[in-house]
Amino acid sequence: MNAVKTEPADRTLLFNRILYSGFVLLSIYFVIRGSLGDAASNLGIALIFDPFAPVQWPQRKGWQKAWLLVHVVLVMALFVRWLFLKA
Repeated sequence: MNAVKTEPADRTLLFNRILYSGFVLLSIYFVIRGSLGDAASNLGIALIFDPFAPVQWPQRKGWQKAWLLVHVVLVMALFVRWLFLKA
């Protein structure tokens, strides 16, 4: 009799995508509300939860790299707008 051990399904990618989407939606809410500091921080936190498969940077697809770089630029733009151009 052979005992076959089954591994539980890895749900980290789904978990990361849900949290990433939640923080992005929360930052959009804060932008609409006019709280750019909160929007920048939540958008930055969203980057912690990488929505793509966990691979090294050189192995990522081009559109994934572009998406993440645009995301970082948006975080920096919101932060600079909030920090230096308070009105």
